[in-house]
Amino acid sequence: MLDLDPTTLGLEFGASALVGGLIGYAAKKIAKLLAIIVGVELMAFRFLESEGIVTVDYERLTAGLLSSGDRTGSWLESAVSTLSIGVGFTSGFLIGYRRG
Repeated sequence: MLDLDPTTLGLEFGASALVGGLIGYAAKKIAKLLAIIVGVELMAFRFLESEGIVTVDYERLTAGLLSSGDRTGSWLESAVSTLSIGVGFTSGFLIGYRRG
């Protein structure tokens, strides 16, 4: 029989939602800054490339950025706890990201 405590699941959900919200808010602020930096760098590369100073291989620059991974849970109890934390974190992250 499963030994799941609703209070513990609620606390895990709430705490992970709070942490997710803070990280989502910070991620959006950092993402904006990184987008500006990357945009300026790409403009600089294009300018230097058009002047013949450097040669940029854009296909090799973007190769290997996407990777996939498989993770499966083996126990129902840990899956429920992980689901509680995951849902809380994801919802908090999305709210924080939207408000940021």
